[in-house]
Amino acid sequence: MITKIIWKATWIGVITGGILALFLKGVQAVTGRKVYTLLLNVDYIPIVKEYQFPEIIEVSFHIIVSIILCVLLAILYMRSLGFIRKQILWISLLANVIIGFLLYPTTSFSNRTPSVTDMTALFLWIVGHALYGLLVGWMLQRIDREKN
Repeated sequence: MITKIIWKATWIGVITGGILALFLKGVQAVTGRKVYTLLLNVDYIPIVKEYQFPEIIEVSFHIIVSIILCVLLAILYMRSLGFIRKQILWISLLANVIIGFLLYPTTSFSNRTPSVTDMTALFLWIVGHALYGLLVGWMLQRIDREKN
């Protein structure tokens, strides 16, 4: 059972991570705010920052993080009762908005990303993470409905 949940959560991570990447890429194309560049940015990771990766590899890094997050949320969801199970949509939303706020300051480690003081970019970044969180929560609820 847990293997099936992890497999489904992996796919949730791939799908929602891809949607977040496409959303931020579109926002960047329309507004010029480098929120997609920030999503793919690894300039704050020692050693890794020394390499220039193709976009597909950078997106893959993002998808891997999305998968890990979704698997952790799915395990929390499936092993919990009561409040967490009933509120997974809002827990996922809140967790991802917090993650968005925590990651945004990494923009100060790169000259390719928005300025840390760019409130428009921060707003767009948080909107993307909020939408991602809602989508992850909704898809996790669907896992539970499918098993019944």
